[in-house]
Amino acid sequence: MESLGVAEDGTVELDRVLLIADGDNVTVGTPTVEGAKVLATSRGEDRGEKVIVFRYKNKTRHSKKTGHRQPFTSLTIDKIIGPGVAEAEPAKPVRRRRSEVKESGA
Repeated sequence: MESLGVAEDGTVELDRVLLIADGDNVTVGTPTVEGAKVLATSRGEDRGEKVIVFRYKNKTRHSKKTGHRQPFTSLTIDKIIGPGVAEAEPAKPVRRRRSEVKESGA
């Protein structure tokens, strides 16, 4: 994704969702899915691979070589919220007590 200007570990909300697929349930937007959004966490900014641009003018012996690296932001998708679904609190992890863990480790 292009550079968003968000600090590392910052939260990003993307509201232009084109398609949501959950198993056999597929929702396609026209052009976007209304009410859908994606919550993501920034993993920092980086730059893409270098693209070489070479210009050449015939018969004048003129050439120019330049390069370009596009900056981008890496994202980790946390949650996809479908249309008409209220945003719920994330579920807390369940902790087991030592007495609940079986001898076999299961």
